[in-house]
Amino acid sequence: MRLINESLIIAKRDIIRSFRQNSQLYSSIVRPIIWLFLLGSGLRSSFSAMPGGYNYMQYIFPGMLAMNILFAAVQSATSIIWDREFGFLKEIMVAPVYRLSIVFGKTLSGSVIALMQGIIVLILFPFLGLKLSVIQIFLALAAMFYLAIAVTSIGVLIATRMRSFEGFGTINNFIVMPLFFLSGAMYPLKNIPVWLKTLVFANPITYGVNILRGIILKVPENYFLSIGILSFISAVFITISVYLFSFEGKSK
Repeated sequence: MRLINESLIIAKRDIIRSFRQNSQLYSSIVRPIIWLFLLGSGLRSSFSAMPGGYNYMQYIFPGMLAMNILFAAVQSATSIIWDREFGFLKEIMVAPVYRLSIVFGKTLSGSVIALMQGIIVLILFPFLGLKLSVIQIFLALAAMFYLAIAVTSIGVLIATRMRSFEGFGTINNFIVMPLFFLSGAMYPLKNIPVWLKTLVFANPITYGVNILRGIILKVPENYFLSIGILSFISAVFITISVYLFSFEGKSK
């Protein structure tokens, strides 16, 4: 119970602070509109035959959900650097707080923030000619939150050893963009080269995109495999983050 309470307090603080930053809200609205309607409209003629008989914009819609979650989840990990920069993290570390509570709290807050930004994209589905049932919407929200946990755990792991916003920004761009473009969010995986397919299936974001695509577009998907891989990724990165946090304040 103590672990849960500590995690919720840390998460609540980060979520409240996120609500006060309007720039994140604006970017979460503008980004998918640019990618989905502008880029999607431009590339639609290049992809005439999409799986399931969907048009290109409908096909990449689940990928745009994953994109907003990916950007928001990883970016939310900057709260760790912010807390370290202004001394708040040091106060938490000297307090009788479980290291696991810190990681859980940061992961939970980042996941909630990413989910909210993903919902902004989800409500655009009627404009693409898609029809989703209540069950599909509920399952999509659950899948989005599950993906957000996995992605946030990656961001938290990166932030545990970063000491500056500039360094995190560099690593962020180095990791986020390849993860997105190698997720199959923008193109079908059927006819891509073998070497590229290997990279795609080694990418954890691919499985989040597959789950969302299976739910929203009702295309065949191995949900057990995708959920299992995302669960494994989350567990591994959270465990490593807790271990690295045990050295916080000692390596100067």
